[in-house]
Amino acid sequence: MSDQTDQIEPEVEEDAYLLGPKAIAAILYAVDIEDKVKLTELMEPLHAADIADLLEQINAFDRTRLIRLYDREFDGEILSELDEGLREEVIAVLTPQVLNQAVRDMDSDDVVDLVEDLEDDQQEAILDALEDADRAAVEQALSYPEYSAGRLMQREVVMAPEHWTVGDAIDYLRATPEDDLPDQFYHLVIVDPRLHPVANVTLGKIMRSKRETRLMDLREETFQVIPAMQDESDVAYAFNQYHLISAPVVDDEERLIGIITIDDAMAVLDEEHEEDILRLAGVGESSLSDRVIETTKQRLPWLAVNLVTAIAASLVIAQFEVALAQIVALAVLMPIVASMGGNAGTQSLTVAVRAIATKDLTGANVWRVIRREVLVGLVNGTIFAVVMGFVGFIWFGSPALGYVLAAAMVINLVVAGLAGTVIPVILERVGVDPALASGAFVTTVTDVVGFFAFLGLAVLVLL
Repeated sequence: MSDQTDQIEPEVEEDAYLLGPKAIAAILYAVDIEDKVKLTELMEPLHAADIADLLEQINAFDRTRLIRLYDREFDGEILSELDEGLREEVIAVLTPQVLNQAVRDMDSDDVVDLVEDLEDDQQEAILDALEDADRAAVEQALSYPEYSAGRLMQREVVMAPEHWTVGDAIDYLRATPEDDLPDQFYHLVIVDPRLHPVANVTLGKIMRSKRETRLMDLREETFQVIPAMQDESDVAYAFNQYHLISAPVVDDEERLIGIITIDDAMAVLDEEHEEDILRLAGVGESSLSDRVIETTKQRLPWLAVNLVTAIAASLVIAQFEVALAQIVALAVLMPIVASMGGNAGTQSLTVAVRAIATKDLTGANVWRVIRREVLVGLVNGTIFAVVMGFVGFIWFGSPALGYVLAAAMVINLVVAGLAGTVIPVILERVGVDPALASGAFVTTVTDVVGFFAFLGLAVLVLL
């Protein structure tokens, strides 16, 4: 029997930690034969993020069997890396003992991120697993609004009074129990007697300075304090703009209550980028682990909006039934004008939405950007107008039709550049997410203008 097992066991490639198909097959084989030792051996080299990816890629049946066999080796960091849509399912499979240990190993900010989207019963189960001090810290963080710095921060922070020297700081860090320090930290936060943060000192500067050097003499030039109520997108922008590694978080009285590190800020920035991409496609917050009904609900509203815009474009076409019946070439060529306008509008729209998100597009430069996009539309429209005017003439033997097609192309690409920039700005000013709503409006404008310009000019020139 052992010989047969050796023959059918999948081979694991040398770079199994990359989770190639052979690595996944070997892991699932270990689950199939319930070989806990082999499973642990295969999972040992994997980072928590890789294990989270593995759990997201396999089906629910295999996922449940793997978690139960992996059991006590399950790490809290895996829960942090796991897609939000699967966390509830995974937590429901974990035994209370394993869940308790996994949660206790997590930093407070990771626990907050874990519990904030769970159902009440699962949220309570995780809070019960924490020690009293950790639970109080998590509950306090949860009292802040969602997507605020207070939710994003971790409570574990290393602070030092203004009068300390390098030697004082090193002695303190060595004497403090490991469990009382954050797993990872980059700065000592210097505070005044009222616990107001006044400066940051990097660990690198501390380690290479003499013991008698005052910490205040080593403080960083760039120092940003984050209010607990500040939106997390603004926090991520500050980290990216000022090249921060970590920043202290303060309450309404400007007292130090936590710290935000670069990994959390960049995670927010990545989420913002991902949301913009998904919303531009009208799918909202979606993932591969979502169920059919959830995905349908997310996509249906914007498909309905698209249907309305398509009907609006069709109503424009219906006004030119006579022209279309007399000149069949119009029906052949008009989709070209609308399609080119739609693509040009999407290009301008994408640039504008991204610039708004990164705060590069402001009231100070909005008109300059609009002029640029309109001029780009004019230049591109002129180039393609010459091409399509020539194509229209050669294809249908009508110079007049070529002129109409060329003029409509210029008009629609100019309007596309204008709409792709102005519409996101207007939506942002009235409080509507431009990434989510701009696409439908821009498409409607380019379709309606494209059809109306082409067919309207055709009626005036050709009939």
